[in-house]
Amino acid sequence: MSVKEEPFQRTVFIYRNYFYDFYTKLDSKVKRKVDFVLGLVRDLKYIPEKFFKHIEGSEGMYELRIQAGRNSYRVFCFFDKRNVVVVINGFQKKTAKTPKTEINRAERIKKEYEHEKAERKY
Repeated sequence: MSVKEEPFQRTVFIYRNYFYDFYTKLDSKVKRKVDFVLGLVRDLKYIPEKFFKHIEGSEGMYELRIQAGRNSYRVFCFFDKRNVVVVINGFQKKTAKTPKTEINRAERIKKEYEHEKAERKY
């Protein structure tokens, strides 16, 4: 009897180095948590809001929510096509609300991605 592997629910695409610049500065424990949450996004049909939440007032922007000890981290992403999640940048959260400057930065990167995509037609 063979075991049928289920396909991934989504493809995770990391755009440019914005996310990597954030990720490479993290300690190994936090990196494992980030990897775990990215795996949930890729694998689960329904992602718990504890880990993946729409940012109110944004045009399709989401945040991956990572908790490591007393520290909180956020990674911004959005959907391209139906099942492609584009990961764009991250930061360590130090206030109760996500800073507007971080949301604005994520929105600028999203527009950059969309502009580049329209030019390359991929």
